[in-house]
Amino acid sequence: MDVNQLIADNGGFFYLIAFVWTFLEGETIILFAGFAAAQGLIDPWILLGSAWSGSFLGDQSYFWIGRRFGTRLLGRFPRWRPGVDAALHWLERYNVGFILSFRFIYGIRNFSSFALGLSAIDWRRFLSLNLTAAGLWAASFVAVGFFLGHACRAILGDIARSFSLVMLIAFVAIGGGMWMLHRVQRRHLRVPPGAKAATPPP
Repeated sequence: MDVNQLIADNGGFFYLIAFVWTFLEGETIILFAGFAAAQGLIDPWILLGSAWSGSFLGDQSYFWIGRRFGTRLLGRFPRWRPGVDAALHWLERYNVGFILSFRFIYGIRNFSSFALGLSAIDWRRFLSLNLTAAGLWAASFVAVGFFLGHACRAILGDIARSFSLVMLIAFVAIGGGMWMLHRVQRRHLRVPPGAKAATPPP
């Protein structure tokens, strides 16, 4: 399986995959894509745009789901409540800082946009902050993957191009580990002291 040729021949689909993956929240593919961009297989700027837009639109969608159906969904899925209450607690404590950084916080990141929809934050304010936060997140992981790709190429030379399959396997393994960690954290998630229960916005 020639991963390099596969990526080079299907670059457009690769950007689409990056968009869908980030819409659903996941950094593994972006790390690998950044590595591929360092090898000249895809355009890092288009990759950044795909990851940025996917992350932004995904969290914007979760926000509106929380705003319109949050109370009903919490009643149907009560196990979500600890994560939602934790996210609302950190929002109350850190405000803008939390909105700009929740994508990087494992354990509550998957609940955060939904929880923000349940908060009293104005949707226009969330939209602007979410746009900035998505850009910071996408740029961070594209840059890390790109740096790893260049570092690998500097050390291994042209062998780095054939090393892509190994890197893909490594990133998939990392992604699987992160997924398992998320599941464990959800099971043991505790609401911080003083956190208020989720209530719909006025």
